[in-house]
Amino acid sequence: MRNQSDLLHFEYAERFGSHVGPAENSRCGLRRHRSAQALDARRIERAMNWTGVAREVNRAGQRYNVHPISPGTISGLKNKRWGVEGDGVLQMLLWLDRTPESFVPGHPGATHPDARLPQVSTDKILRFDVSAIYDKLDGQRAARGLTWAQTAAEIGGLYNAETLKNMSKSRRTGFPHVMRLARWLRCPAATLTRVARW
Repeated sequence: MRNQSDLLHFEYAERFGSHVGPAENSRCGLRRHRSAQALDARRIERAMNWTGVAREVNRAGQRYNVHPISPGTISGLKNKRWGVEGDGVLQMLLWLDRTPESFVPGHPGATHPDARLPQVSTDKILRFDVSAIYDKLDGQRAARGLTWAQTAAEIGGLYNAETLKNMSKSRRTGFPHVMRLARWLRCPAATLTRVARW
């Protein structure tokens, strides 16, 4: 009989993916046009312009001395072919009150409680914890006896051995590419974030 830890691991593996090859993993990327449609639908529902959306996404008036996300960046999300800066997308997802997985077609973990992004206070921002992501990748890679090249091949997409290794020195990651990492790690994208001061 499985103990509670085993059951949790089994549930995560089932909902958030297992170690899969690049062909299957190619289907797990976040659809940018769907997130852009969701932003536009909420904007229209609330009779807002994109400047108003940007003010709320940036929590303008609550935070100062920050680099805000521009209205053009938000409205132009659908036109970004190779992805966008991950931390900015997290702020948009918080505004939508949506999980990252909810934009991956057919993702079984989209409504899982652990997939919900943590709420942050006005003096904080939610960011992807790239250092922790690297440590998780390296730990699982080593446990399975994989090279970085083999790991990148399983993750797929734009990742190669060098881009994965360079994460040890990076502070940023992009959407939707980070969703491939969450899938390979078999965890919700929310668990790969950290709450930081602006």
